[in-house]
Amino acid sequence: MATLSSMTGFARAEGSVAGLAWVWELRSVNGRGLDLRFRLPPGWDSLEPALREAAGKQLKRGNVTAGLTVKRESEARIALDSTALEHALALAMDLHARIPGSPLPRAEALLALPGVLRAASADPAEERAAAAGIVQGGFAEALAGLVAARDAEGARLATVLRGLLEEIAVLRRQAADEAADQPAAQRARVMENLTALLREAPSLPQERIAQEVALLAARSDVREELDRLDSHIAAAHALLMEAANVGRRFDFLVQEFNREANTLCSKSASAALTATGLKLKAAIEQLREQVQNIE
Repeated sequence: MATLSSMTGFARAEGSVAGLAWVWELRSVNGRGLDLRFRLPPGWDSLEPALREAAGKQLKRGNVTAGLTVKRESEARIALDSTALEHALALAMDLHARIPGSPLPRAEALLALPGVLRAASADPAEERAAAAGIVQGGFAEALAGLVAARDAEGARLATVLRGLLEEIAVLRRQAADEAADQPAAQRARVMENLTALLREAPSLPQERIAQEVALLAARSDVREELDRLDSHIAAAHALLMEAANVGRRFDFLVQEFNREANTLCSKSASAALTATGLKLKAAIEQLREQVQNIE
């Protein structure tokens, strides 16, 4: 069964190989599409195409930053300069021959001479080549962790969305109860006003008056908006069941929710229905904010 995924998450993976310690950190936040940004140390750029392809297979939306840190685990190795040692030894033996009774040159003294021992220079390209496979595997580990984090956040998000949809459904039923008598009440109110007007201007045609009354009554009828809200609620639950990659469609659906709530408020002829319509708008706005997080 598909699960709802959020676009928000964090994951970390670390390890060591060939004397190098590496750390991957992946962060993801909301985005209109999929925006991958890699921060790699100098010389590691050759990994990016394969990493980008792997991420694109797992993620569909979100602004994702992937950072790699690589450090050498120990100090540089010491290497013996054989030429410098031979030269120092020859000089020491020559001096020993010239000074009768002098001790033979000692190994530690020779090694302590400048230039005999030096730091072994590691080839960075060889180090990267030896570590690349493990580091790339570490990215796959971090990516799996990020997907799991986004799925876990998506599960929490689904619970919040279902709660908001239930709140909207309750308000929709309340609005239906408050609007049930609205067309008849509006018609009666208009007729009362027209009756008073006809006493002052009896020449108005009766048919025109009846048309205006019917039009005003129709404009105050919100059954169509309530039916659409009912349909949108059902569609939202269907998207939650579908779960995978529904963020864009859910975002569009919430716009439709908001359109019906606005129309309901504009057609309201009572303080109670207006208050319920405003509560609907507030709940729909909360729904919109949460939907922005869906992949």
